[in-house]
Amino acid sequence: MARIRVLVVDDHRIFAESLAAALAAEPDVDVSAAGSGPAALRALERAAAEGRGYDVLLVDAELGALTSGEPPAVPAPRQEETAAVDGIALVAGVRAARPAVRSVVLAEKDDPRAAARALQAGASGWVAKDCSLQRLLSVIRGVLRDETHLPPALLTGVLRELTAARKHRTDSERLVESLTPREREVLRCMVAGLGRKAVAERLFLSPHTVRTHMQNVLGKLGVHSTLAAVALARRAGVGPADAGTGPLGRDIVERGGQLAQ
Repeated sequence: MARIRVLVVDDHRIFAESLAAALAAEPDVDVSAAGSGPAALRALERAAAEGRGYDVLLVDAELGALTSGEPPAVPAPRQEETAAVDGIALVAGVRAARPAVRSVVLAEKDDPRAAARALQAGASGWVAKDCSLQRLLSVIRGVLRDETHLPPALLTGVLRELTAARKHRTDSERLVESLTPREREVLRCMVAGLGRKAVAERLFLSPHTVRTHMQNVLGKLGVHSTLAAVALARRAGVGPADAGTGPLGRDIVERGGQLAQ
């Protein structure tokens, strides 16, 4: 019998242990628990190194937001490993690093916006924490067949959120396309967190010229701060300048007037 390896990631000990015990009673399920995002990443790395990677991650939507004083499900041995990690951010990181692992977000309440964010991050499902064990098992098996699972009551709201997000992305892409190639280089340096002096050194420009480019970028994007420009750039899919590329930003390629990633 093919066994399904499941990792429960939740910082509420009672819930995590109860869910793990219930799943472990299934003949085809192996289950472990992690009490934080970093602990989950360590468990994934360990399992992969041992040739027995996890198939499904069950991630608390409120991971890292524990305020009740309850101890984590699996205490981490070092202080930095207990740092708060957003559940949806964890989903995105796992999706990027281990695309074969399917993630299902467990939520205490229906939230179309959060569910849409989870799907955009790479989650394959959004399930209520109080659903039946059989429902959860059905979702676990379904996502392994590349199905996407959402509560019917959330579907309309999630579609609305995804449509709105796509519109924002399209609008942001259009604004980024209005920039000159040099301004896009400057924007990617801004996304990378580089200050004016660092951008000047990277692009072999004077700080005054960089200042002018930055002002032009803000004006064309219709924003009033670097933070707002970076947020818009990320919505448009613009990544940070790669420190490994040359000073003239050779990682930027123009294709049909659009910024290729």
